[in-house]
Amino acid sequence: MTKINVQKLHSLSGHQDCVYTLQTGAEPHVFYSAGGDGVVACWDMRDPENGQLLAKMKNSVYALHLIGEKNLLVVGQNFEGIHLIDTTHHTEVASLKISDAQIFDIKSHGNVLYVCSGDGTLYLVDLPNLVFIKKIKLADKSIRAMAINPMLDELALGLSDNSIRILDLKDHKQKYGFEAHKLSVFDVQYNPHNNHLISVGRDAQIRSWDAIDHYAPGVAIPAHMYAINSLSISPDKKYFVTGSMDKSIKVWELDSYRLLKVIDKSRHAGHATSVNKVLWTSHHNQVLSGSDDKKISIWDLSFI
Repeated sequence: MTKINVQKLHSLSGHQDCVYTLQTGAEPHVFYSAGGDGVVACWDMRDPENGQLLAKMKNSVYALHLIGEKNLLVVGQNFEGIHLIDTTHHTEVASLKISDAQIFDIKSHGNVLYVCSGDGTLYLVDLPNLVFIKKIKLADKSIRAMAINPMLDELALGLSDNSIRILDLKDHKQKYGFEAHKLSVFDVQYNPHNNHLISVGRDAQIRSWDAIDHYAPGVAIPAHMYAINSLSISPDKKYFVTGSMDKSIKVWELDSYRLLKVIDKSRHAGHATSVNKVLWTSHHNQVLSGSDDKKISIWDLSFI
């Protein structure tokens, strides 16, 4: 049976409001964070106590996406569209007002930037020129998260109307749409081993969907006490972590969905409030977590 030793390496307190999002950098030891204070910060995990201000937005930031080959960080601002930040020179190089709604997630595929918003619209942006390609109205409620499956040329979207929508990346038409959770879907990720889509949401469940078999339902696990805000798969594709409003982080075996470890305040000096984002990095296999307590924690997980 797999055993895990957990060590909290650092607790970073550079933000003055809730931490909503984390993004790995072009180098494994670099990551970016943002949240309710509008600050976009850059951190070096080799010297994590000395974070740097990358940009300051007027409103809350819920989404970050790195275009690594261009050294550009795309920032999704609450009510103010997207901003492109040059990560080398720490300067804003472009911006695009998209809508008056929140931007909850950003992904890219080829030269297309996908931006999902709180008004239920998916916006497609031509990345080199930063101009609109099209917008696709999917629902009246928020699109909260996206995942790209390059093997199947599909884009999965999790929505606040409890549904998951699957779009064809070639023509952006909907291939599948189904009620996935009892409440809002907050995050989606593809298991690279078997093309299963994993989803989590406000109903505190982990669910899986077989993309090869028309997204037939798989496991349904009551995984946390309260809403699951985020999930992240390990670089070796063996495990994943979930972060929840119940203040805990849980470690799972990827293919079996077996719970391996609970990381919380009482046992590991974990977060005092909701865990909004988890990110499993390739820097010494360390896990990042961002919380409503305004802190970012760095965790070392040793598998025995």
